[in-house]
Amino acid sequence: MKFLTIICLILLTMTTAFGQDTKKIEETLKTFDSFYHEGAKKYGIVGTSFVFIHDDQVVDFQTHGMSHLANNYKTDENTIYHWASISKTLTGIAIMQLRDRGKLKLEDPITKYVPELRMVHNPFGSMDEITIAQLLSHIAGFRGGTFPFGGDKDWHPAEPTNWSQLVAMLPYTEILFKPGSKYSYSNPGIVYLGQVIERLSGEDFEVYMDKNVLKPLEMYHSFYDTTPYHLLKHRSHSYQIDKKGKMTEGRFDMDTGITVSNGGLNSPFPDMIKYLNFLIGDPKKQTEYDVILKRSSLEEMWQPVMDVLDEPKDGQNRKDFIGKCFFIEDNFGQRFIGHSGHQNNFSAHLYLNPTTRSAYLVAYNTFNQAVGGNEKVTTDTFDTEIKEFMFGKVFPLFKK
Repeated sequence: MKFLTIICLILLTMTTAFGQDTKKIEETLKTFDSFYHEGAKKYGIVGTSFVFIHDDQVVDFQTHGMSHLANNYKTDENTIYHWASISKTLTGIAIMQLRDRGKLKLEDPITKYVPELRMVHNPFGSMDEITIAQLLSHIAGFRGGTFPFGGDKDWHPAEPTNWSQLVAMLPYTEILFKPGSKYSYSNPGIVYLGQVIERLSGEDFEVYMDKNVLKPLEMYHSFYDTTPYHLLKHRSHSYQIDKKGKMTEGRFDMDTGITVSNGGLNSPFPDMIKYLNFLIGDPKKQTEYDVILKRSSLEEMWQPVMDVLDEPKDGQNRKDFIGKCFFIEDNFGQRFIGHSGHQNNFSAHLYLNPTTRSAYLVAYNTFNQAVGGNEKVTTDTFDTEIKEFMFGKVFPLFKK
């Protein structure tokens, strides 16, 4: 309740902040809110939340539906979502921390820290030539999936549970293209970076991240993998709606095992807003933020490394690039920094416009495979509609 009251106070003071554009902003956001809630119903989303931030202030926050059907829990500001691959951005920040603290160099070969990777078949040269920087940018040549042997049975682990399982796969793994020659999204690559963090710090990945990222950002209700008991009542369940309209539950309180660095983060929106504020930056708090990562190092992560050619070309004159664990998208005449997440029927998207100091975050606990029986219309379709509304109608209202 306190969170929503703060938002109302911010909206009341928007006249001072935005001058003559206030009415247009309020009308546009009111239109968006209706669009968002109507869309959630249309697309069969059980539960979803959304926030838009400008200049470190929450301008719009919405929740819709249920976080847990069986327990009759509604979504609210305390609902904890699974952020899946958005976790990669925090893993990248941790690697950059270790670089800035003199523990590693981005040009170091990954085998310096994870020598087991020498067992991988590399038809393009030595595994010692693959660098940490290449893994950060998904240009090292590794496959996409972490676990190529199934995982669709109830008794299967959702992901490999320990490092030895991945090591056993390494002699059956190959580099698929010349490292550094192109982009191809790779979950295993980020798992290997998690091993670097553990081995250099001498701590479990989750412990290192809690001490060096989550706690310094005061993200006190955020965690990796299974939920602390006192937060279970806030943990969202997840749901899948198949092509025939049948709903099934996902795995509740899923453990991502050894792939935690790749997609293990769980967090409520108030904590994720603190992360967005860190990304946006604040001169008054920059000394605190620099303890986590210097602004120059964070912005280094947002510099294009390679073109991304396999993204859909929605919007206006869209071009995509990969940086270091962040994607760069030029669209609607603006440059956005972002990342998405999809796992266990959760999906989410984060977009930031550094120039206007604006950002939005959206999460869904439902994946609908075929809305109205149409396989071309899914939860991702709704996500794209939200993005185009925000890119085309909302972000342009917030000037630098």
